[in-house]
Amino acid sequence: MSKSSVQSDGSKLTPYLQAKRYADQLPNSERPRWIVVSNFNEFHIHDLEHPFDEAEIVYLKDLVRDYHRLGFLVDANKENIKAQAEISFKAGDIVGQLYDELLKQYRDPSSPETLKSLNKLCVRIVFCLYAEDAGLFVNRNQFHDYLCQFDAKHVRNALIELFQVLNTPETERDPYLEETLANFPYVNGGLFADEEIEIPQMNEEIVDLILRKGSQNFDWSQISPTIFGSLFESTLNPETRKEGGMHYTSVENIHKVIDPLFLDDLRKELNDIRALKTERTRNERLSAYQNKLSTLKFLDPACGSGNFLTETYLCLRRLENEVISILSYGQMTMGDIVNPIKVSIEQFYGIEINDFAVSVAQTALWIAESQMRQETAEIVYLTDDYLPLKSLNHIVEGNALTIDWHDVVPNTELSYIVGNPPFWGASKLKEEQKSEIVSLFNNSSYSRSLDYVCGWYIKSAQYIDGTNIKVALVSTNSITQGEQVYPLWTPLLEQYRIKINFAHQTFRWDSEATIKAHVYVVIIAFSQNENDNKFIYTYEKVNAKGVRTNVQNISPYLRDERNILVASQGRPLFTKYRLTKGNQASDGKHFQLTPKDREQLIKQTPELEQYIRPYIGAKDYLNEIKPSRYCLWLKDAPLSIIAKNKEVMSRLDKIRENRLKSTAKQTRLKADTPTEFFSNPQKEKPYLLIPRASSENREWIPMSFMGADTIASDAVSIVTEANEYLYGILISRVHMTWMRAVCGRLEGRYRYSGGVVFNNFVFPNENEDFKEKITQSAKKIIEVRQKHSDCSPSTLYKLMPKDLLDAHRDNDRQVMLAYGFDPNLTETELLEKLFELYEKKMKELKSKSNR
Repeated sequence: MSKSSVQSDGSKLTPYLQAKRYADQLPNSERPRWIVVSNFNEFHIHDLEHPFDEAEIVYLKDLVRDYHRLGFLVDANKENIKAQAEISFKAGDIVGQLYDELLKQYRDPSSPETLKSLNKLCVRIVFCLYAEDAGLFVNRNQFHDYLCQFDAKHVRNALIELFQVLNTPETERDPYLEETLANFPYVNGGLFADEEIEIPQMNEEIVDLILRKGSQNFDWSQISPTIFGSLFESTLNPETRKEGGMHYTSVENIHKVIDPLFLDDLRKELNDIRALKTERTRNERLSAYQNKLSTLKFLDPACGSGNFLTETYLCLRRLENEVISILSYGQMTMGDIVNPIKVSIEQFYGIEINDFAVSVAQTALWIAESQMRQETAEIVYLTDDYLPLKSLNHIVEGNALTIDWHDVVPNTELSYIVGNPPFWGASKLKEEQKSEIVSLFNNSSYSRSLDYVCGWYIKSAQYIDGTNIKVALVSTNSITQGEQVYPLWTPLLEQYRIKINFAHQTFRWDSEATIKAHVYVVIIAFSQNENDNKFIYTYEKVNAKGVRTNVQNISPYLRDERNILVASQGRPLFTKYRLTKGNQASDGKHFQLTPKDREQLIKQTPELEQYIRPYIGAKDYLNEIKPSRYCLWLKDAPLSIIAKNKEVMSRLDKIRENRLKSTAKQTRLKADTPTEFFSNPQKEKPYLLIPRASSENREWIPMSFMGADTIASDAVSIVTEANEYLYGILISRVHMTWMRAVCGRLEGRYRYSGGVVFNNFVFPNENEDFKEKITQSAKKIIEVRQKHSDCSPSTLYKLMPKDLLDAHRDNDRQVMLAYGFDPNLTETELLEKLFELYEKKMKELKSKSNR
């Protein structure tokens, strides 16, 4: 398989190099991880993530025994593919055990000073374990052999002495230092500089953890710095430890950001240079390309443990190693005159509010630098030493929303901003954080409802103003939906002239963790300069593989459409109908009754029966046929009847107490009227019910008329003056298309709101002919649904029977015609028509208000 054959361009290539040439011409996101070549006696497996490693060979005669080594061909989750991640998880587990045992030895385990000292101690021990395995120390087992000299009670002093030595240049050390200490290299870089950390006494269990489990039985040189940095932070961060699992952002998800932002283009550029026929021209271009790599600078303004920066550094260095390999003609050469490595960790900047995460990010970059240097050493002989570490001051501790990013790196020097800012919703923010957002958005009336991540968008826009810097951020999908769109994107588009260049629509951002927390996110890449080639990644399901589509423009809703923003409105703009939230209890659930509770209360006090009503929320409505919950509805009940029942009186006392404890003034005031719901917009007449959260997999949101005796909770919206005509409009394809475009999301589910969806929806002109047709088609839907009343709405709209489907299709057609739309319009075309209509109507309203 090493035999070369002549190619069409005259070059001679082995089968492996032929396959690699083809793979190198693919976009980075499509490149294979492995190339396998076979002569039917042997399988040679080449891992393209480690292109300079020898091929792994599996022999046909041994296939019965070794078949599992080819498991990656059919299952990407096999152990041999996930080796690096699993090694990093094992490393995190060792660190976690070490952390727990060391913490027990401190005099004050709960003090912040103790935790800071413990974190720094763990970082130092891990670096020593890595350094001896990675060849940074003089001997492979140097750290292990040094500590082996001491019994447990003397290990503390031994570590103190070692850390002092690692922080002292050889020329400044005590000339009478013991040889076992004197042989350690000078590390520097600030890692061992702080001598004021508290180191507790060690016991036999801790020493055994370090020497046996940490050193003898584990090879730290194989960890992924990208993964391990996050695991390390998770393990040693009290906040994340409370969540019960170690977390890291998968490398795959990081590449969803960095590949389309810059890495695919860099890969293509290198492939184009490699294809040049003239050697001199090719080498000149390769040298210029390497210089370009060394000038790119990256900022992650919410860098955490530095995984985005570390993975980006690794990718750039792998590209550089390819250049070095080509320029050295694939032959081992000397790098003694000029170090061929030009890409440096000094090109990477980060801002992080957590001091420990800053240390972890720095350490992860040092480990990444060491690993890539070893890969370069397989191409050329490097005669200079890796140690001492260079001081890495570009990872800055601070609040990214209050510090000046220009003080971290001037925007005239930066190339890209990448990152994954905090996923904290507006309702979860502390007052200090909310004030930061309000200040960044110039105290706009909407700013208090913005998620925390919006601060990074506005700061990025301000920072890149007047530059060519490109930004790509991972965000919760809320900023492209519902109420957040208008206040965030209005200043970004109008004041800072931001253009979205590519985007990933909503997908599930799985952290690789022992316990996974699913977050639904988008990725948005933007700059002031507009890309000619814009594209959107769409996901049929939130956990599916994305499909890339080229588009003309990307709106803040992350669709191929014009930039029209829909603001939340306090009242309907284009209809007389009013939609409100259902009745809000604010009762600590003391109004709520089970069927058994209801039965007992009626048995005790029969007069209460008319004041106990079915109670319905979104889940009840969608999933149930008969009521499973009831509530006390006492606002018109005589006090003489209420007072007869001790259980009811007890519940009212608890409601009063619950409201008095509230931090909201309006809720406390309602303690004076415990017999009533906090708000009760429902009238004693039928109403239209719309669930506020509904599955994104339904073509239509189920909605129904409800009797006056059924009490709607605030998990649904209601229209109290509704009729069949309104029902036909709201359950039509036209309204569903509008809703899908502008509504918020709860995970992936639709979140129907009055402020954005209903109050901005443009109703058709009420032509009597069309009004009658829509009324009749709506009645048909209601009639057909009544025939299937033994099915819940959830079942009915998932397994849609033909008669109901036909009724909906007819209603859709009637509503489309009422608007003057062709019923055969695609959803994209229909949405464009609706936005045109909305834009026209808003201009008319503005014109009237200016008169």
